[in-house]
Amino acid sequence: MGGPIPISAPPRFPANPPAQADVVVVGGGIAGVMTALYLAEAGRRVVLCEKGRIAAEQSSRNWGWVRQQGRDPAELPIMIEAMRLWQDLDQRLGDAVGLRQTGTTYLAASPKDLENFVSWLPHARHHGLDTRLIERAELDAILPNAAGWIGALHTASDARAEPWTAVPAIAALAADRGVTICEGCAVRGIETTAGRVSAAVTEKGRVEVPQVLLAAGAWSSLFAGNAGMRFPQLSVRATVAATSEMPEFHSGNAADPGFAFRRRLDGGFTLAPGIGHDFWIGPSAFRNLAQFLPQVRRDLRHTRLSPASPRDYPDAWGTPRRWRLDRPSPFERMRVLDPQPNLRRVEALAQAFAAAFPVLGKPAIDRVWAGMIDVTPDQVPILDESPVSGFYVATGLSGHGFGIGPGVGRVMADLMLGRTPGHDLSRFRFARFSDGSRIELGPSI
Repeated sequence: MGGPIPISAPPRFPANPPAQADVVVVGGGIAGVMTALYLAEAGRRVVLCEKGRIAAEQSSRNWGWVRQQGRDPAELPIMIEAMRLWQDLDQRLGDAVGLRQTGTTYLAASPKDLENFVSWLPHARHHGLDTRLIERAELDAILPNAAGWIGALHTASDARAEPWTAVPAIAALAADRGVTICEGCAVRGIETTAGRVSAAVTEKGRVEVPQVLLAAGAWSSLFAGNAGMRFPQLSVRATVAATSEMPEFHSGNAADPGFAFRRRLDGGFTLAPGIGHDFWIGPSAFRNLAQFLPQVRRDLRHTRLSPASPRDYPDAWGTPRRWRLDRPSPFERMRVLDPQPNLRRVEALAQAFAAAFPVLGKPAIDRVWAGMIDVTPDQVPILDESPVSGFYVATGLSGHGFGIGPGVGRVMADLMLGRTPGHDLSRFRFARFSDGSRIELGPSI
């Protein structure tokens, strides 16, 4: 059975960085790997540096959903493209991707839930999606349960994939296309000349380079802050559980407010609390409180607060905010961000599952893990060039980066190649948190 990639796994890509390149990508998650692939296929000399292992953080810890349903309207065009790109990757890489178009279903426990679902339908219609409402009688026929769900929102063209095999397989494809991938190689920071990027400094040497992409997930704002650029980003812990093999009572992705589930290729299900997270309060939480207030007001009742992160986490009280590039950085102290799961949440979701499906009963949990989700105040990513020329940022994917990852990679590659990205990226601009713009939260369905 699969699961998150540990730091103890032997490196598959142990190269050392060269002295020169066209692009350095910081971070080996799906956004960085996909951008590197598309840049290499366009003829660029690309170096991807990952401080730990490819996909060892959120890109192997997520639910494995590839969904269009419920997206922020500005994300939808990129996500629809990402679905086509996933299909191309599936053709190129086969079952390592594990793509199955089995749909996404959001389950309504109350009329208010249904009203929320209805509010998203105009976005689906505008983009030609096959999203529709399912009434109770039809839902009972396809997903017999005891939870009393009164209806659902369903997108049949949505899909699922296997994160812990898909992203490493894509990385191998990128390496085959010429990307130099350096696992166990932290980028400590960037150097600039006359206001633009001139080098990336890694723990294994300096790389002269005119472009750098920061795609470091929960570590991104810490990295950027040391380079003199600030943007608001916090991290929340999300817990996930994997069951042993079970009957295929449902083939796709589904969620209600209490728990979420999806079928895996190995015959088990991945389960998670529907909307519950854990948040450790740190210096960034205080500094960015004003910008996160709309999100706090909406989501606080679903979030468990703790006063301090574990040692060496990105927003731990003792984590340095500034460091010299000729000395070890915070990224070398924490090779893989591997938080302990919240076992109380696992027990609660197992009980919720058993209550909804009494015929199946309480699922046998084989493995549990957690990950740190990088979140922006409006819950959509930053996809833009920073104020430092040549320094690009793709971060803040806010818990829905796996599915949209190929689309993000294609967009960022075209931005860095000087091409028109093909989508309106104004909602994802770097400056939106400093130019006086109002924080507009993404959909809460």
